[in-house]
Amino acid sequence: MSPDPAQNLEHSHAADDIADRLNQGPQASYLRDWVLGGIDGAVTTLAVVAGVAGADLSAKIVLILGAANLLADGFSMAAANYSGVKAERDDYERLRQMELRHIALAPEGECEEVRQIFASKGFEGADLERAVEVITSSRERWVRLMLEEEHGAPRVVRSGLAAGAVTFAAFLVCGMAPLIPYIAGLGEHAFASACVMTCVIFFGIGSLKSKWSTASWWRSGLETLAIGAIAASVAYIAGAILKGVTGA
Repeated sequence: MSPDPAQNLEHSHAADDIADRLNQGPQASYLRDWVLGGIDGAVTTLAVVAGVAGADLSAKIVLILGAANLLADGFSMAAANYSGVKAERDDYERLRQMELRHIALAPEGECEEVRQIFASKGFEGADLERAVEVITSSRERWVRLMLEEEHGAPRVVRSGLAAGAVTFAAFLVCGMAPLIPYIAGLGEHAFASACVMTCVIFFGIGSLKSKWSTASWWRSGLETLAIGAIAASVAYIAGAILKGVTGA
């Protein structure tokens, strides 16, 4: 007897499991922040290392510039992400307050908006009027519907502080990879080792990124690896050219 395909679905459809899942509601995800912070940390730090290596400077300079990049760039990216997410939260609250005001001052018009929303979903007649009655009987439910349907607001509002912290942590962790061979004192093999370690980071992050697309994990990994390799190559060539121009 062939196995039931429903057993391989992403979650259970038993009544109790459905109730638990819906009661928990959607959870805020910070995976995107980790992926973006990790990619940027690995790319920019390897670019710094490649540029310094291209200029044939000492390992001490690599560590100084690499550490400065980790802290300054990491904090800058985390702060920017925090500000962006906070702006989204502020906009959400602005829209929420606006809808509450409209419901208080123009309830008939807001009821008509609810009616047209459900009519566009195929409700009509008594079913349509009942849906409007149920939604408008709860102000919180009413506002949430308007935020999602009229303004396209997300159901889950993320924390700017958490987004910034995750971005900074990912930047530091992944950005450390190109510096480890220099910290370990591998000498002339340090740059090659840094490239290999960073390529592994690139591929790993890209594979993780495939959760957001229909691309396979290996294709997404190779794509991110290619982006990182191009960035590092540009920095290395720039360092070599500047070394030749300045005669350093």
